Amino acid sequence: MIHPKSSWKYPGVIFSMCLCAALLRAQSTLPDKTVQPETAQTLQDRVTQLESEVTELKSLVKQMQSGSSVPVLTQRPAAGANSVASSADTEELTADDAAKDRATLGFLRNTTINLGLDSYYAYNFNQPVGRVNLLRAYDVLSNNFSLNQASVIFDHPPEVAEGRRWGGRLDLQFGQATGSSQGNPANEPRPDIYRNIFQAYGTYIVPIGKGLDVDFGKWSSSLGVEGNYTKDQMNYSRSFWFSFLPYYHMGFRVSYPVTDRLTLNYWVINGTNQAEADNGFKDELFGFTAKPQKNLTWTVNYYYGQEHPDRAVATNCGPIPVQPGLCFVAINPAPNGRTNIFDSYATWQATPKLTLQVEADYEIERLWRNSAPGQSSTPTEVSGGAAYVHYQFNKKLALAARSEYMSDGGLFSGIRQDLKEATVTFDYNLGNGFLTRYEWRRDFSNQPSFLTDVQGVLAKQQSTATVGLIWWWGRKEGAW
Repeated sequence: MIHPKSSWKYPGVIFSMCLCAALLRAQSTLPDKTVQPETAQTLQDRVTQLESEVTELKSLVKQMQSGSSVPVLTQRPAAGANSVASSADTEELTADDAAKDRATLGFLRNTTINLGLDSYYAYNFNQPVGRVNLLRAYDVLSNNFSLNQASVIFDHPPEVAEGRRWGGRLDLQFGQATGSSQGNPANEPRPDIYRNIFQAYGTYIVPIGKGLDVDFGKWSSSLGVEGNYTKDQMNYSRSFWFSFLPYYHMGFRVSYPVTDRLTLNYWVINGTNQAEADNGFKDELFGFTAKPQKNLTWTVNYYYGQEHPDRAVATNCGPIPVQPGLCFVAINPAPNGRTNIFDSYATWQATPKLTLQVEADYEIERLWRNSAPGQSSTPTEVSGGAAYVHYQFNKKLALAARSEYMSDGGLFSGIRQDLKEATVTFDYNLGNGFLTRYEWRRDFSNQPSFLTDVQGVLAKQQSTATVGLIWWWGRKEGAW
């Protein structure tokens, strides 16, 4: 057998050798004088087969001369009915294989697979004990090279125009931010089970009016203007309000576009940051998203829930075995106070380069609905807001600033205080999918709340300088 790669430069030699082989084969098929002569039809069939092989050899030589890949020569079957049947079988196998390949890869159609890496180095000028930045959501470590987040996203949205009304999304999250935002033992009875599943929900578009969008599963909370993925935020660090408001929910959510400018939203969920409910009450959200103008988007949310558990973890559930983490004892009486959150934010694309955002929030929470002997129904409140500005000089350079205020009644930090912060962030985009961020931030309060270099001594302020490196790649365009 002649190796194809060793014969590219000698097509004439190959043709000559192949032609000689064909002639020798033809000679071997000529009738022997000592043998009874074959029929004229048989000889004609063999001559036709030889002519076909010579034609194929000529085609092979031409492909070698043009530099194209070498096809594999197949042994031709004998002429006649068997040859026709074999050709039909080959075509059928080829069609079946192609159909199998299409079916195997069909699930990837309109599906995006995306990956992201978010890392940083921050320095706290307080030089805090343990190198910890208090009251931060994601940039929690000082003087440390940190992996904030590694993400894998599978997104398969519905395509009503193509006749597919269902879809789904799965976000896997790993790293430091996972511990900050996912699976808090104070909210979750079994936090480790769901910690790395940031989002996992299925979608169906019900054919009602303009289409009723129904999701079921676990999803990122839309309370507050800031989100999880750093590349889609104006600043590298997150605000106090992002740290305080819910990160995720589990349940049903429905959205319906009344018009092109108004969409209504409704949720029924386990609670705030609860993949598994810690009480029997189901929280609800009512809201809308409006676009009064083409460049202005306004979101309003009202959240009504109960965030107090009616059970506590136990160590002995009797002789009947239970799954790990599912042994409880009832709390009696269980606190039944309600939580109310009013959240509103707006984004205005003032010019193609200038973006403005504003957010306002108010939360009131009661431990008990009605006071009783030894119980208090006095509510705890948190209120305030944030303002943002972002200017994109060109494709590579951008500058952003944030200022916020939070009047904390103790729900966020555990003490009554007024928190403020100011942040300036400079972006330098090294390429599509690689962003560097340089940030300075100052937090301050009217109460000592931040670590210092002396154990047990707190300060009323902390200042940090941060360099963030964010990589992402995949087919999904726009915000994740």
